[in-house]
Amino acid sequence: MFTENTNFYNIGVSYVKADAHTRGKFSLSKENQILLLKEAKEQGFNGIFVLSTCNRTEIIGFADHPFQLISMLCKFSGGSVEEFARVSNVYKNQEAIQHLFRMGTGLDSQILGDYEIVGQLRQAFKQAKKLGTTNAYLERLLNAIMQASKRVKNETKLSSGTTSVSYAAVQYIIKNLFDYNSKNILVFGLGKMGKHTCKNLAEYTQNKTVSLINRTEEKVDEFVNEHSEIRKANFADLTSEVRNADVLVVSTGADIPTITEAHIPKDKDILILDLSMPENVCTDVKKLSNVTLVNVDELSKITDETLAVRKQEVPLAEAIIKTHKDEFNEWLSHRKFIPAINALKQSLEAIQQDEINFHKKKINNFDEIQAEAITSRFIQKITTQFVKHLKSEETSVNQSIQVMTQVFGTTLDTIDAENN
Repeated sequence: MFTENTNFYNIGVSYVKADAHTRGKFSLSKENQILLLKEAKEQGFNGIFVLSTCNRTEIIGFADHPFQLISMLCKFSGGSVEEFARVSNVYKNQEAIQHLFRMGTGLDSQILGDYEIVGQLRQAFKQAKKLGTTNAYLERLLNAIMQASKRVKNETKLSSGTTSVSYAAVQYIIKNLFDYNSKNILVFGLGKMGKHTCKNLAEYTQNKTVSLINRTEEKVDEFVNEHSEIRKANFADLTSEVRNADVLVVSTGADIPTITEAHIPKDKDILILDLSMPENVCTDVKKLSNVTLVNVDELSKITDETLAVRKQEVPLAEAIIKTHKDEFNEWLSHRKFIPAINALKQSLEAIQQDEINFHKKKINNFDEIQAEAITSRFIQKITTQFVKHLKSEETSVNQSIQVMTQVFGTTLDTIDAENN
């Protein structure tokens, strides 16, 4: 379905412009991510994958116009085109590549240097590859980003110290509750965020009254067997457990609120930290005077000396990114003209064969082997010169390929097909 006007885009919403509530509207469930990719494949999209986290939802891929990607995002999420226009980012070609490198190395994380996004990127690409919506371009780009990410993590202090949303949640409790070690803390939800919160509570506090509750109780059993300091709570007792809690950490991954006003006690103060995306605490809860409700955006504002150290490492990380981005662009430029060179070589070889056949008929005792050896050297020298020409910084690759197609009759459609 795509033409020579096809470009590489990254479209989406993130914490930079969209608050947690708006990001929640554009959040894509795992099921809808799969449906979106399947539809993209049916429509002929060549190279696309989807990323949806608590901080961002983005579609990365090739299109004739970014609206093709935007309309799919709005179709499979709860967001509208009008809302998208107000809070979105649309990156094209080199800007899209740069954005992905910054994201994959922790420079564009809501908490600088948070590397959770690396695993999320890897999983997003793996899901798309399984569904058959990736291509060689995306594979090479993601490999380059992962190499840069590994170097940034190993060669800089961008990820030094412990700073993540789950860590920030525990720090918020410590800084805002004087007697936090004696408070009843309930963690609701045992995804990655819930596990990290429980581990951080065990590491950074001496609280012995942390309880864990989850819809799938087998997961709780498995977790508390490994972490004896955490108490299991039964999902059937959710309302009574919440009413007994002084602090509630919500890390469920539902599409609708899992905590409503009906769960909240009216006769005591309660601190609720909502780490979910979309938000899993009903908006009505915010109105209750005895409730302090904090979401991921507020938690991400927590800074300390760790972040100060990280900011000093940004130039080093950017230098590493430049190295790997330049290598990718070098591969990209070669990939763009190699099909043209191959097409040129095939055209010259066809001329060579016609001439050899012609002279075989006209010349007695014609030495076909010697003629083929000499003309093959000519073909090699011509193609080598053309490669040098295309590599020159002053060369317009597209114009050069167009001239070649006009002279030798090779079609651009063939060359574009090989590139994709």
